[in-house]
Amino acid sequence: MRNLRLLKSLRCSELQGPGTPQCFSVRTDTRTVLIASEYSITELDPRVSLTAERYLPEDGSGTVVGIQDLPDQESVCVATATGDVILYNLSTNQLECVGSVNSGLTAMSWSPDQELVTLTTGQDTIIMMTKNFEPIIEVGIHQDDFGEGKFITVGWGKKETQFHGSEGKHAAQKKTIVQPAMSWDDRRPRVTWRGDGQLFAVSSVCPQTGARKVRVWNRECVLQSTSETVNGLEQSLCWKPSGSLIAATQRHPNKHSVVFMEKNGLLHGDFTLPFGKEQVKVGHSNTLHENWTFANRSSDNLKLAEDSSQNFQLWTVGNYHWYLKQSLYFGSDPQRAPADVSWDPERPLGLHLVTRGWASLTYDWGWSTDRSHGEDGQDNANVAVIDGDKVLVSTFRQCVVPPPMCAYELQLPAPVNLVTFHRQPQRTNELAALTADGHILVYGQGGVLLDQELPLALRLLLWLRGDVFLGVGGSVEGPSQSTLLILGPSEVPLTVCIPRSRVEVEGHVISMCHSSNTGTVALQLEDGQIRKFLWDSLKPSVVSWQDATGYSINFPDPCVQTALCTIEKEHLLGLTDRSHLFVDDTEVASNVSSFVVYDDFLLLTTHSHTCRCLRLSTLTVKGLQVALAADGGQNDQNDETLRRVERGSRIVTVVPQDTRLILQMPRGNLETIHHRALVLAQLRKCLDSQKFREAFECMRKLRINLNLIYDHNPKVFLESVETFLRQLDSINHINLFLTELKEEDTTTTMYPYPSNATGQSAPGACGKKVDIVCDALRCTMESMDQHKYCLSILTSHVKKTVPELEVALQKVHELRANAVSAEEALKYLLFLVNVNELYEHSLGTYDFDLVLMVAEKSQKDPKEYLPFLNMLKTLEPNYQRYTIDKHLKRYRKALHHLSKCGEEHFTEALNLVKDQRLYSEALGLYPTDSPQYKALSCAYAEYLVEQQQAEQAGLLLWRCGEAVRALQAFVGSASWRNALCVAEQIPLPPDQLALLARDLAGTKLIELRRYTEAAILLEQYAKDCEEAISALITGAVWEEALRLVYLYNRQDIIETNLKPALLEVLMMFQSQRVMFIRHKTRLAVVRELKEKARLELLDEDVPDCPEAELYSEASSVMSGSRAGSKYSHSNSRISSRSSKNRRKAERKKLSLKEGTPLEDMALLHALAEIIHSVDKMREEVHSLLKGLMLFQFDGQAGRLQQAYGEALQMIEVALPEVWQEGLQQSQAPITGPNSTANSIMASFQQPRPSSTQDSETPPPPKMRNGVKWKLSILK
Repeated sequence: MRNLRLLKSLRCSELQGPGTPQCFSVRTDTRTVLIASEYSITELDPRVSLTAERYLPEDGSGTVVGIQDLPDQESVCVATATGDVILYNLSTNQLECVGSVNSGLTAMSWSPDQELVTLTTGQDTIIMMTKNFEPIIEVGIHQDDFGEGKFITVGWGKKETQFHGSEGKHAAQKKTIVQPAMSWDDRRPRVTWRGDGQLFAVSSVCPQTGARKVRVWNRECVLQSTSETVNGLEQSLCWKPSGSLIAATQRHPNKHSVVFMEKNGLLHGDFTLPFGKEQVKVGHSNTLHENWTFANRSSDNLKLAEDSSQNFQLWTVGNYHWYLKQSLYFGSDPQRAPADVSWDPERPLGLHLVTRGWASLTYDWGWSTDRSHGEDGQDNANVAVIDGDKVLVSTFRQCVVPPPMCAYELQLPAPVNLVTFHRQPQRTNELAALTADGHILVYGQGGVLLDQELPLALRLLLWLRGDVFLGVGGSVEGPSQSTLLILGPSEVPLTVCIPRSRVEVEGHVISMCHSSNTGTVALQLEDGQIRKFLWDSLKPSVVSWQDATGYSINFPDPCVQTALCTIEKEHLLGLTDRSHLFVDDTEVASNVSSFVVYDDFLLLTTHSHTCRCLRLSTLTVKGLQVALAADGGQNDQNDETLRRVERGSRIVTVVPQDTRLILQMPRGNLETIHHRALVLAQLRKCLDSQKFREAFECMRKLRINLNLIYDHNPKVFLESVETFLRQLDSINHINLFLTELKEEDTTTTMYPYPSNATGQSAPGACGKKVDIVCDALRCTMESMDQHKYCLSILTSHVKKTVPELEVALQKVHELRANAVSAEEALKYLLFLVNVNELYEHSLGTYDFDLVLMVAEKSQKDPKEYLPFLNMLKTLEPNYQRYTIDKHLKRYRKALHHLSKCGEEHFTEALNLVKDQRLYSEALGLYPTDSPQYKALSCAYAEYLVEQQQAEQAGLLLWRCGEAVRALQAFVGSASWRNALCVAEQIPLPPDQLALLARDLAGTKLIELRRYTEAAILLEQYAKDCEEAISALITGAVWEEALRLVYLYNRQDIIETNLKPALLEVLMMFQSQRVMFIRHKTRLAVVRELKEKARLELLDEDVPDCPEAELYSEASSVMSGSRAGSKYSHSNSRISSRSSKNRRKAERKKLSLKEGTPLEDMALLHALAEIIHSVDKMREEVHSLLKGLMLFQFDGQAGRLQQAYGEALQMIEVALPEVWQEGLQQSQAPITGPNSTANSIMASFQQPRPSSTQDSETPPPPKMRNGVKWKLSILK
C-alpha cells in the first residue's frame, strides 16, 4: 500500500545537437547521458560527429539502432542501421569501426554483465559476439522448430475431442485467424535480456503471417521456445529482471493491455491500460525490478490529430493487481515528446528521459505510505493508494480489507500523482490529491471542498492546516535549488490556489515532515542535510537543524523516510534505503525495514523478522540504540517490546487510540496484529482512568491475563471495587475475573514494566492476593445486591486459596426457599467443583438435606449413599459426626467428636491417636489428672522413644507420675541430671545411685566425649576420684584434672598418668604434620602425571589442525573414564543398592591408593580433614602449653609452640597451591545460543578436571586466625 513519490527532478536544456535524438545510454562514471542522433553522438561536451567518417549519411536519413556505455573499456558502443558497429573511446575521443554487416543492423543489445552483445541484421539473423567483438554464432531469427523446451504430448486426446465449455462444440472446428502487425509498427526486432544474462528474448515480425512472435534464446544462442500466436501483439518488449515474466503490449478489439509471457512462450496474466482500443500507440516499455514496471507511451489521438499529446506512466503490482502510480504529460508540442527513456544502471528508482527537443530529464523516485496522522479516536487510520485516476482509501478503524479492495474510492478527473492528509487535529480524515494536470482536489467529510488549479509542477505536498498547503517545486534560479511554496486560495475566485510566499532553498529537498504537536516542519536535502522551515512566522525562512549546543545536525546518509519525534527533546528520525535508522546524526539501528511514530511510541520492523514497539518517553537516544541493538539476541518471552512477525513485513499504519497495528506482507496481503506494548499501554491507561469495562473487554478479546486488573494498582482497585462491579454489570464477567485469579504478580512475571518505566505497581494489602480480592468483592457484592450477585459470591468462596466449600454449600442451603435459585446455584457450584469433592464437603456440614441435594445432582447410584446416610442417622450425634469425619479423613475433627462420646469409646480414640499420631491434639482434649491423659502420655512417650527422642519421652513420663519408666528414658538419652533427679525422687538406695552414676559416666558420657560431665558423676556420686581424674586426663582437661589431684592429694597420678598423657598428645600432633607434608607432596606428583598423560594423548591421537585444541581437554576426560572403567561398572551395580552401601562405595572410590583415577580428589579430602583437625587444636595446644610449663617441660613446650606455629603458617602458604584458582568453578564447555566460536574454544582450552572430580572437590578450609593460643613466656 505504497505510492511513488517524486524526490528530485533535473532538467538540462543545454544539450543541442544536429538532428533528432534517437536513443541514449547513461554513463555510470560521470552520471551523464550519451545521446545518439542521425548525425552524431552528443554529450554535454564534446560532440562526436558520425557523418565525418561516413558512418551516417549527411542528409540526416541515418538511424542509430543502439547505443551502450561500456565502463570497463571506457568506451561507448554504437550500432547504425547501415550495419556499422562503432566503438568511441571516451578517453582519447577516437572512433573505431569494430565490425560491419552488409545487410544492415536492426537492433543491438548487450547482456547485463556486458560479456556478450546480440545484433539483429537486415536478413533477419542474430549475431552473437563477445565483448571484444569476436563472432560466436549467427542464426536465423525465424525458426520452424519450437525450441528445446518443446511441449510433450502425453496422449490426452486432440483438441477436437476436448470439452470447450460455453463456446460449444463448434469451437473445436474454429480456426484461429492470425492478424498481421499494426500498420504503425516499424517491423524492427526488439531484444531484451533476462536479469541474470542466461536468456534473451527477441520479438520479430513473422514473414509468413506478418504477426509478431517472441522467441527465447539461451546464452549460447540456442532457441529455447517460441510464443503462441498472439493477435495484436505490439513491438514493445521487456524482460522482468528476475526472469519470471516477459512484458509486451497487445491491442484487442475492445481494449489495450499489457500482457505477460513465461519463458516457455505461454501467456501468463495481463492488465488493461486506461485507454480506448485505438487511442494510444505504445512505443517502449521497461521494467526495474520485481514489483513494478514502467511503460513509456508515445500517444497519438488517431481521430483528432490536433489533440495529440505525449506522456508516460509508471505502473506497479501488488497482490496481483496493477496500479498506475505516476502519469507525466509532456503536452502536444512534438519537441517535448520523449525520444527514449532508461533506468539508471546504479541508482535505484532513478529514471532518465530525453525529449526530441534535446532536453535531458532526470527523475528520482521513492516509496512512501500516505497515511493519516491523527492521534485521537476520531481518526479513521486512513491509508490512500493511488491507482490512476482513482484514490483507494482504506479506513482501518472500521475494517481491514486486503488490497486492491478498499473502504471507498475517490474518482478524479485526471490521474493522481500525489496524496496528502490534513495535519490539523480533528480533521485528519480529510485528504488532498495532486493530479497530473496540475490541480489540487481537496476531499473532506462532505465531499469536494476546493478545486485548486496549480500552474506549478510540485513534487512534494503537505496539508498543514485549514486551506494552507506547503509544496516543493523546482527553482527558476538554478537547477541545484528548490522552492518552498506556501499555498492558499485566492480571494477571487476562491477555487484558485496561489502562492502566498516563496522561500528558496540551496539544494534539492527530497522529503519533508510535519509534527502536529509542535508545528515543526523539517526538510531533508539530497545530501542528508536537515533544515527547519519556520513557516508560521511573519517572514517564512529556512534555518539549520541544531542540537542543544547550537551545533548543526545532518543525516550521515540521505533517508527515504523521515518523521519527527520527542526523545527528551524533538528529534528527526530517518530511514535510509540501506535499512539504517538515524536519530538526527546518530545511527541507532542497521536492520530496520519500516517504522512509524505514533503518540509516544516508535514502532518498527526489522530484517530479523521482528516488530519492536518502544516507548520514547522512557528512553534516551543512547537507550534507544541499546534497546535496538538487542534485537535478534536472546528473546525474553516476557519482553513486551518485541514480537515476531512474518518475513518481509512492513508497517502500514497504526489505529489511533487502539491496539491494532497493520502490516503488509511481501506478496501484498495485510495482517492485523495487536502488539503487546500497545495493548499493555492502552490497558494501563484504561486502568489508571478506572475504565474497567473497556479494559476487561480488551483483555478478554486479546487473551491478556485478567489478574492485571488488580496487579496494576492493587490499592486503587480495592478502593474502586464498587466501580468495577457496576461497570462490568455482568455476572459472567465477574465470575470469569474471579476464576482467573492467581497468586502470582503479573506485573513482574507475565507483563513486567519496562526497566526504565516510571509507573510501577503499587503495593497491595498484606496477605494472599486471591483471598484479599475474593473477600473484597464478596463484601461489596453482599452490600450491593446479595441476590443478584449470588453466583459471584459463591465463586468468591470457592476460589480462595483454601476453598470455603462448606460456607458456599451453606449459602446454597439457605436459598432452598427459592427453589429455582438454589437449583441454579447448585448447578453452578458443580461446574466449579468436582461433584465427588462437593459431595464430601456437603457431608462435612452434617446437614443431610444438603447432602441429598448434592447427591441428586451427581452421577452416584442411590444404592451407594442412601444406606450409608441411613446408618449415620441412627448414631448418637457426636459419634455420628466422628464417623463422618473419619470417613472424610478429617481425623482431628473426628478425634474431637470422639472425645465427647464417653469412656466406653476411649480405646477407639486411643487407637485413632496411635494410627494418625495425633498425640498433641489428644492431650489437649482430656484433663491432666484423668487416667485417659496418663494413658495418652505413656503412648506418646513410647512413640517418642521410637523416634530417638527419649529425653522428651522421659519428661512426659515424669510429668504423669511414671518415674521408673522416666528414669529409663533419661538414662537412654544420657540426660544424667534429669536421671539423678528422678532417682532421688523414687528414691534409690545409695549403692544403686552410685552404680547408676558409674553406669552413666562409663557407658554414656565418655563414649560421647563428654569427659568433664563424666568426671562430675564419678567424683560426686560414685565417690571415685581416681576414675574422675583419669576421665579428665583422657579428655585433655588438664587444669580440672590438676584441681582434683590436689583436692584429693593424689600427686602420684601426676607422674603415672598426667605427664605421659602430655607427651603422648605431643607425639600425636607431630604425626598430623608429617601426614600433611606427605599428602601435599603426593598431590603435586599426581597432578603433574595427569597433565603429562593428557599432553601425550593429544600428540598421539589428535591431528595437527587448528581444531586440535577442541580435543585436548576432552581427551583428559576420556582418559579418566578409561582408567576408571571398572569403577564405572561397579557404580552401575551399586546404584540399585541401599544408601548405606552407596556411601560406602563413594568412600571406596576416593581411595588414597597410588594410581587410582581419583587419587587427587582423595588427597584433597585427606588434606582438608588434617587442616580442620590441626586448626581445631588451637585451644587444646594452649591448654597443653600451660600444662607443660607447669611441670617444667619448658623445652617441649617451646618446641611445641614453635612447631605448631610453623605448621599453621605452612598450611596458610599451601592453601593456594593445593586449592588452585578456578578449581571450584565449573569448567564445562560453554555452549548455547549466546556462545561464539571463540568462547567455545576458550572454554575447551581451560584446564579442568573431569565432571566426576569437579562435583566432589571439597571447598578450601578456612583458618581461625583470631584465636589466641600462644604463651608469651615461651617467646
